[in-house]
Amino acid sequence: MKIALASDHAGYELKTGVADYLRGRGIPFDDLGCGPGESVDYVDYGARGARAVLSGACDRAILICGTGLGMAVVANKFKGIRATPCWNEYTADMSRKHNDANCLTIGGRTHTLEQALAIVRVWLATDFEGGRHGRRVQMVRDLEDENFK
Repeated sequence: MKIALASDHAGYELKTGVADYLRGRGIPFDDLGCGPGESVDYVDYGARGARAVLSGACDRAILICGTGLGMAVVANKFKGIRATPCWNEYTADMSRKHNDANCLTIGGRTHTLEQALAIVRVWLATDFEGGRHGRRVQMVRDLEDENFK
C-alpha cells in the first residue's frame, strides 16, 4: 500500500511526524507538500492528495490541515474519494470498516502527534467489512454518478 501524504502549513509539523512513522515502518508514501515555513492554501494540497489516489499513483491519502475538516471538504469534491476526518481510533476503525474510506484527514491543531499516530495506525490496519456496508458504499457511488458532472 502506498500513501499520498499532504498538508497545509497548519498541518506541516504533524505531517512530518506521520512521515517519520510511515518511513519507520517501511510504508511507501509520496510527500506532496507543503514544505517548512510555507503559508499555503489547503485546497491545493487536498486536491493533490485526492488526485494521487484517483490516478492510481497511491492507494490511499492522509491529508492534514488545522482541523482536518477543510481537507475532507476538498477531497470529497473528487468522485471516488471517501474522505473522513477521524477524531480517535474508533472513528478511524469505523471509517475503514463501514465506509471504505480511502482518505484520512486529521487536524494539526486538534491532535497531538501521539493521538494522530494512534489514528493512522488503526486506519492503515483496518480492512473494509463489505457485506451490508458494501451495498451502502455502492449507494454513495450511485449518488456520485448522479450528481458529479
